[in-house]
Amino acid sequence: MQLDNLYQEVILDHYKNPQNKVLASDNDAQVHHVNPSCGDEVTLGVKLDGDKIASINWDGVGCSISQASTSIMSDLLIGKSLDEATAISEDFLHLMQSKGSEEGNPDVLEDAVALAGVSKYPARIKCALLGWMAFKDASVQAHSKEEK
Repeated sequence: MQLDNLYQEVILDHYKNPQNKVLASDNDAQVHHVNPSCGDEVTLGVKLDGDKIASINWDGVGCSISQASTSIMSDLLIGKSLDEATAISEDFLHLMQSKGSEEGNPDVLEDAVALAGVSKYPARIKCALLGWMAFKDASVQAHSKEEK
């Protein structure tokens, strides 16, 4: 099986069987993001335990890329510290900005490397980043609440 086919299957699996796709009522922060270019939407909540991400939960509608990417991100970042999650998110953003010249580090990004091919299609990059940007926004809000 070719790597591209494997990556396609990872994306479809996360789309059909999304991880953490159920909104919780006890989030420390919850945000709603929309991709105006295509209409994809995600509502994402974060709960912290000190500096650790206790949960990321979400609901959304949209293309397989936005939904799979959010699923992958939530699964990858739960249990990480905010600093670790920020570093992983920055690696993913760098991958999306690579215009197809990078493959991503599977030791850091795990299943998110399956989205590397998206970086060749500028119109789809926002789809892949939708959940990640929502996480960034929600985690900043949740962390600022914890500091008060």
